[in-house]
Amino acid sequence: MSIDDAAKADLHRYLRSAREALVWKLDGLSEYDARRPLTPTGTNLLGLVKHVSSVDVDYFGACFGRPFDEPLPWFADDAEPNADFWVPADVTRADVLGLAERAWAHSDATIEALPLDAVGHVAWWGDGGQDVTLHRLLVHMVAETHRHAGHADILRELIDGAAGLSAGNENLPGVDDAWWVAYRERVARAARDAVA
Repeated sequence: MSIDDAAKADLHRYLRSAREALVWKLDGLSEYDARRPLTPTGTNLLGLVKHVSSVDVDYFGACFGRPFDEPLPWFADDAEPNADFWVPADVTRADVLGLAERAWAHSDATIEALPLDAVGHVAWWGDGGQDVTLHRLLVHMVAETHRHAGHADILRELIDGAAGLSAGNENLPGVDDAWWVAYRERVARAARDAVA
């Protein structure tokens, strides 16, 4: 395996793991909890999945002349701002997860077919857009997807206290609930003492 092939495989693996973490944060949640906004800007778990799958397919589809065969009306010129960050009541969780699965399969096909130095064009970056390599877009989407997976971590913890990196890998200290209560109070006390 060439160095470029190994680098592409590593980036693709990191992208896939971020996608999986994002979807995993929905496991076991009610429809309400999957959709409800938990920040003043309306950030919600199902909306994050919709957004990430949508931009993923644009970067790895349209930018390389491989348009996705499903319309994404939330990206239309006349769509309301942030339409890609929330899910209307008549769209099911299964609809969003199905879209994500199809979008990511489409993106993965592009990633697998092209070399890292393949050039695409991002029309929405600056005046007239920019020509960029698959390598740069992989780095961009790994960062973007992990950023939103981090948002999902926090939202899920706010909903029901569930925390961790992925199913079977919490990546947290192996301590009990009493330890977390004491730890949180110690952190809160340090914050209060810092301004006293």
